[in-house]
Amino acid sequence: MNTTSFFSDMLQSIAERGRRFLSLGPARSGDVNPVGTMEALCDTLLSSRGEASGMALAKNILDRWQGFDQDKRRDFMMALLSRFGPDIERLERAIDAYRADPTPKALLEMSMAAEPRRQELIRRLNLAPNGIATLVRMRADLLELKAQNPDLEAVDTDFAHLFGSWFNRGFLVLRPISWSTPADILEKIIRYEAVHQIGGWDELRRRLAPEDRRCFAFFHPQLVDDPLIFVEVALTREMPSNIADLLKEDRAPIRATDATTAVFYSISNCQEGLRGISFGNFLIKQVVEDLRRDLPRLDTFVTLSPVPGFADWLSRERQDQTSNALSAADRSRLAALDEPDWPDQPETAAAIQRSLTAAAAWYFLRARNRSGKTVDPVARFHLGNGARLERINFLGDRSERAMRQAHGLMVNYLYKLDDIETNHEVFATRGEVVAAPAIRRLVPADRSSRSLVPVPDAFPLDVRSADAPGRKGNKEFTS
Repeated sequence: MNTTSFFSDMLQSIAERGRRFLSLGPARSGDVNPVGTMEALCDTLLSSRGEASGMALAKNILDRWQGFDQDKRRDFMMALLSRFGPDIERLERAIDAYRADPTPKALLEMSMAAEPRRQELIRRLNLAPNGIATLVRMRADLLELKAQNPDLEAVDTDFAHLFGSWFNRGFLVLRPISWSTPADILEKIIRYEAVHQIGGWDELRRRLAPEDRRCFAFFHPQLVDDPLIFVEVALTREMPSNIADLLKEDRAPIRATDATTAVFYSISNCQEGLRGISFGNFLIKQVVEDLRRDLPRLDTFVTLSPVPGFADWLSRERQDQTSNALSAADRSRLAALDEPDWPDQPETAAAIQRSLTAAAAWYFLRARNRSGKTVDPVARFHLGNGARLERINFLGDRSERAMRQAHGLMVNYLYKLDDIETNHEVFATRGEVVAAPAIRRLVPADRSSRSLVPVPDAFPLDVRSADAPGRKGNKEFTS
């Protein structure tokens, strides 16, 4: 921390000296063309050779950016798109040279010429004190602007390309978060929690202080007090089927050494500007390794995950009379979902459970988006990491958001270390979802036979495989 602070202060001092040397000042309210001024400063930065002057220019540009309103930020991004792309003349010469003589040197020149100038600009902006933090916020704005200006995809691709290198796993530091962690970081954990809202300090203490609770976060050396992503872990004796049992105030903690199961019940990305930059998979695998080292009795690693897209998908299927996912009987039973108090009516809930769980199995195993990928984003994340879809939990989360997004469904993804690589390859190369047998049996091989799925009159509280972890005598993992 002290070393990083000293380094940041040193960079700030160098930048200030460069600012004085260049006579750079802040943006003036009377500037008739502030975006044009920014473009000129960016051109100067790209041609700059001095370290101090480069830092000063980069800081000045980023300071001006932070003073822009949304319209000016959009105009600047459009300028990055139009004015700071590849040098077309250089690229055409490089292409002609490669065609005439396809040597490795000619290929290198063509590759360098094809790189947009804005990539080098972003690299140089990163030289500013706290530059990477500002660039992450800049990309967060860019992602919002891109929704209304699809052409900005090219600019975002350049940001994502560079961030993929700067936030490489090799640069990230895994740190445990505990009740003794500095308060400013704990405040951010409360604010960034994206799955199960933390109501305040007392609730945070219940998630961090007990012996059977853990939390881990990835940090970047240039963002030492701001987590990138964090995971909350419950240590239990069995695989849980609902979130209430894990978070209730009056639960009885267990000794960590008595736990056999580690439950990843909340994974939250903290920086919107790093959306799509993959390091969550490294987080889970590193946490598993650390937990296995510290608690050798742990033999099962599972999630208790939300299903955020299920309710919207099911609504569309209910309206589609030709849907293979639902039979006429399913539609009839699921009509009761429109009654707000259905979870409190035992007979209605039992009837809904029968069709809802089977529809969820179809959703995970068969539903695909326009790109041919599994619809559910949480499923894509865990299945892509090599997990197995292990269990569908009916009314696993009765919070308002979970009822709205998934009719209360939650699922368990199982991380069995011996199978992770195989599961990942099956999902990545063939798009197949590795699921427990009990879930697969809910979906017929023949789409036209959807109404013939053998479903019992009433499921138990969840759908689990015959060899589900957490049962006596079964060990899914070996330490």
